[in-house]
Amino acid sequence: MLGWLGQVLRVNLSGGTAKAEPLAPSVARTCLGGRGLATYLHASEVSPSAQPLGIENNLVLATGPLIGTLAKTSGSFD
Repeated sequence: MLGWLGQVLRVNLSGGTAKAEPLAPSVARTCLGGRGLATYLHASEVSPSAQPLGIENNLVLATGPLIGTLAKTSGSFD
């Protein structure tokens, strides 16, 4: 996992707080890339019955392992 910080930053906009939590290396290896990690975090923390704009829903932003390199389209975000 060279180059990865191994952390997840949790930001609470309602409370105005931010807290860094460790990310298990097994999760980082299993969910390669930002899209896979974001999907894993959202699926494991949000109920399928959560409303799209409800308070029980989360917004997950994640970058992939190639961000900041010269790889083509590594800076795109979708």
